[in-house]
Amino acid sequence: MQPAHTTRGRLIHWARILLVVAVVVAAGYALWSNHEVVQETLAELSWRDWLPSFLALPVAILLSTWSWQLLVDELGKPIGVARGAQIFLVGQLGKYLPGSVWAYLLQIELGRRAGLARARIFTATLFSLAVAVVAALLAGSLVLPGFIRDYEDLRNLVWLYLLLPIGVVCLHPRILERLVALGFKILRRPQRDHPVRARAVALSLAAAVASYGFFGLHLWLLVRGVSDVDGSASFLLVCIGTMAIAMISGLFFFLLPSGAGVREVIIVTALAPTIGAGEAIALAAVSRVLIVVADLLTAACAAGLGWWERRHYGPIPHDQGVDDDEV
Repeated sequence: MQPAHTTRGRLIHWARILLVVAVVVAAGYALWSNHEVVQETLAELSWRDWLPSFLALPVAILLSTWSWQLLVDELGKPIGVARGAQIFLVGQLGKYLPGSVWAYLLQIELGRRAGLARARIFTATLFSLAVAVVAALLAGSLVLPGFIRDYEDLRNLVWLYLLLPIGVVCLHPRILERLVALGFKILRRPQRDHPVRARAVALSLAAAVASYGFFGLHLWLLVRGVSDVDGSASFLLVCIGTMAIAMISGLFFFLLPSGAGVREVIIVTALAPTIGAGEAIALAAVSRVLIVVADLLTAACAAGLGWWERRHYGPIPHDQGVDDDEV
């Protein structure tokens, strides 16, 4: 029986490696496919314009990582920032493959390799999606009335807000606790030593909202680099709401790699009346490429930091029932 187990383990190991390679190649292709329009637009931008915009992205990505990790730590022993970032950031590169489910599967497998029960990562990821949707809808409410009023093609976005009351109810700690207990019972996992706390859920939601704030700041700084648009706080709020709606809309078009096309349509529609359609299209492409680069850099840094932590401090304590032979 041992050789069969070893063979299965090796197959799983190589499947993980192939999946990571595939998602990195897909992310690289997304970067290369937009290089011409990006080069033209970057020629109009000085480094003083695009560099601050780019620097806002790692902050946004790390805030979304923290939002996820708060929920993971709530379902078991804390795993540490380095290990959590490695699981989340490397795993989320799966979104660049057609079908967003790859990102979640990769996160589950990376968590399993780190000694975390699949039920724990799956549950935390599911709840983090609910948090992300609620946060995006809250931030998106800054621009949704204008979208509905001025753009007939975007009026269907109002249906997204049917999810808001459902999401808010699902984020109540008592509801979360019952769902977690049921899920762990079905999957035959030991229950946690404390219930889901309101503080953790509130912090996770606040981190997600702040993440969209920095994504919006990224877009606002890009726009200011190519246009004399008003740099007031009101236009910054428009950019925050636009990025929130654009990114969460891409989530529902899960067959497209990282919501390709959907996000750009919303950004262009929001910016075109202010800066013109041509520049809006170019900035949407530049924004996507900068986000791809930021995803790759933060994932690479997280992978390196996780490797360093494991080498110097050893593996994190495994969840109950998860053995070294299984990861």
